[in-house]
Amino acid sequence: MRAPHRPLRLVLVGAAGLALVAGATVAAEAGSPRHGNALRIEVLSSAPDQVSAGDALVEVSLPKQVRPSDVVIRAGAADVTDAFDLTSDRTLVGLVDDLRVGRTTLRAEVRRGARHGARSASLRVTNFPESGPIFSGPQQQPFVCTTARGRFDGRKILGQPIVDNQDRQGIAVAREDANGDYPQDGRGYPTADAETVGWSANCAAERRIGYVYRSTTDNRFHWLDDPANAPADTATTTTKDGQQVPFVVRWERGTVNRFVYSIAALAPVGDADPERPDDALWNRRLVFSFQGGVAIGHAQGTTSDSAMLPADLLGQGYGVMWSSGTRTSTHYNLQLGGETALMLKERAIETYGVPDYTVAVGGSGGAIQQYVYAQNHPGIIDAAIPQYSYPDMVTQIIHVGDCELLEHYFDATDRANPKWKDPEVRQAIIGLNGTKEPKNLSAGEIAQWNQLYGAMQALGYQVMDRAPGSAAPPLMECKPGWFGLTPLALNPTFTDVQDLDKLAQGTEGVQWTHFADLVNIYGTGSDGYARVPWDNVGVQYGLQALKDGVITPAEFVDLNAKVGSWKEARDMVTEGAPFAGATTPQNFDPWSSRNMNLSPGGDAPAPRRSGDLKAIRAAYTSGMQFQGDIDIPIIDLRPYLEDELDMHNTQQSFAVRQRMLNVDRDASNQVIWFADARPQQDYDPTLRAFEVVDEWMANIARNPRKGVSGNKPARAVDTCFTTSGEVIAAGPKVWNGVLDTKAAGECTQRFPIYSSSRRVAGAPYEGGIWKCALQPVSKAVKSGLYGSWRPGRAEIARLEQVFPEGVCDYRKGDVGKPKGHGHWR
Repeated sequence: MRAPHRPLRLVLVGAAGLALVAGATVAAEAGSPRHGNALRIEVLSSAPDQVSAGDALVEVSLPKQVRPSDVVIRAGAADVTDAFDLTSDRTLVGLVDDLRVGRTTLRAEVRRGARHGARSASLRVTNFPESGPIFSGPQQQPFVCTTARGRFDGRKILGQPIVDNQDRQGIAVAREDANGDYPQDGRGYPTADAETVGWSANCAAERRIGYVYRSTTDNRFHWLDDPANAPADTATTTTKDGQQVPFVVRWERGTVNRFVYSIAALAPVGDADPERPDDALWNRRLVFSFQGGVAIGHAQGTTSDSAMLPADLLGQGYGVMWSSGTRTSTHYNLQLGGETALMLKERAIETYGVPDYTVAVGGSGGAIQQYVYAQNHPGIIDAAIPQYSYPDMVTQIIHVGDCELLEHYFDATDRANPKWKDPEVRQAIIGLNGTKEPKNLSAGEIAQWNQLYGAMQALGYQVMDRAPGSAAPPLMECKPGWFGLTPLALNPTFTDVQDLDKLAQGTEGVQWTHFADLVNIYGTGSDGYARVPWDNVGVQYGLQALKDGVITPAEFVDLNAKVGSWKEARDMVTEGAPFAGATTPQNFDPWSSRNMNLSPGGDAPAPRRSGDLKAIRAAYTSGMQFQGDIDIPIIDLRPYLEDELDMHNTQQSFAVRQRMLNVDRDASNQVIWFADARPQQDYDPTLRAFEVVDEWMANIARNPRKGVSGNKPARAVDTCFTTSGEVIAAGPKVWNGVLDTKAAGECTQRFPIYSSSRRVAGAPYEGGIWKCALQPVSKAVKSGLYGSWRPGRAEIARLEQVFPEGVCDYRKGDVGKPKGHGHWR
């Protein structure tokens, strides 16, 4: 047997009996390892039906009377006993490799002639290629390889992809000289002077393992060619258990599921074998470093030094996992991302062993991944630190898709109405924040918006009134936060993917929409385009503004008659300026109005769009829509950025909480922290969150019967902080008034929280309703839906003309939601 390399294993059981271990489903012929006369086999690195890359970390548990040396373990016909080591728990653990793609039966049995026998155990495992997929479906092509782009401290992170075809599919691969050099452009792609030896369509790269050290000279990481000889400027770091050690990190890079990955952890000086790392400085905790952004796939993604090598975490001994496939600036296919995360964690466990727990951290799309992956893949993470979160990505499209429709109505359709010059009036309808005097915009951003609004004014469109002395124009969050994201999600002709010109086969036929990127989930309609769930039939924009007296009944009716909707994907055309083409009067279109269904003229109402019911159902059944079924420690934290009109609006943390409450009326495992960022962000509570999560997980380990919420440490409570990190208020009542009708808590009073266009229209706080149930206008009038306004016959007739199918009755939920689908699982 090999020298011991023991993976530590700690099973943490919550109140619902959910094992929070990063291991796998168990299968065996019979018995219990501690009770009975049977062996038992378990895959520790993944679920047995989701093994990848040809290897799996396996544990065989023995009855007390069986001698370990009497056990024989086979993978198919191969004897793999020598791969296993005896642990202090009297289990045998080993890395079984060379598994063929497909099914293999693992079998453990006691050899004939042994003094004590036991019933054998078997487990069928299914292995998938390292390139994937496991369950995400056919992989998209074309696919831009970016392994050659990544550089760190002057050297390649990976280098060129591996040649996998001679059919001119994908990215050209150049012949390299003895030093690994070749004629290349600034991004590592071969130039015309290079000799092409083939092409790479799936972008695999050779795995590389190296070392870096933290320098006292510049507080940055640098390559360390000889891990036995750290240079004089090597910094020291203090681990979680108090050891002061040289800050040296083992850094593994490669590709998994076609995406770049990174696994990094502290290494002792003199680590002798990179393939079998000395894990003495690993603190037995793994971190998923997830990242955000918005993208529409078809690319491998780029690397991030700070996310791959976060010094504050590595220095404490955390092992850090990162992938370009869990970065939403690469794609927003969270089925594919979840699959990539499972494969990445499998690789980390096979290298270092099973962790005490796995915690995830990441902002925006990195926060969304935590909520969605924890919902869809229980056990993949044991705790979450989502930063400036949303519940999911896909349901943001519901209200964000209203932004350009409403702003086009204000700026163009009803430009003669001076009421729309006031951002607060617009805010009453859009819901998102707006101001005459945006804060903390850069000089470039100010110039950009002044240029846009200058063009609008010159062309006769309405612009809002500027605050006296303000360098920046008045803005709604729709502009600095979401500008251009509706066409990015919905227009199949619009993309910002880089390096498409490097693809040998080109991109003809690609539909550049979020739903086409997830076509394996949403499917295609009879027109050949991906199904789209976005819907605004019956939505009464500005309903609350009407009831509050901000707009008149006549303005309410006109708004809803003329606001319009989005065209079907098949009917969309190339965007105008400033997205594409020259800024001419004919091409100027910052609202994407050429892709809207607008009124044909006169009194004819603009048509609304009906979402595809199959697409809506798929959002639910695929788990792309977060529904709140999650029971792990969560510290949801964010800087307060409303004054900057940042897209990470504060209502989203509470939308998550409400969805959790909708499942079982309990969201006590989620803690919400706000840090003030006015006038600027000076305090980040993330490291404090890691400390609290560590206490929380230790409590669960000691008292598993108390469950997740029953083990909360004192600091795991709702809290708001000043810009310097001082606690303003903490406790269960600080956010009163947000999701209930109680008097506003201290944090609620300090941090104004805004709304969305669909909430203004009557939708619930948590959002997520694609297609509302409809009720006749007459019924809505009788129920008092319009507040103090009592429409007369002519007004009712006009409303019925605007809403021929009826108006939304949000009390009945989403009619597109599958029946009996109370929550995801």
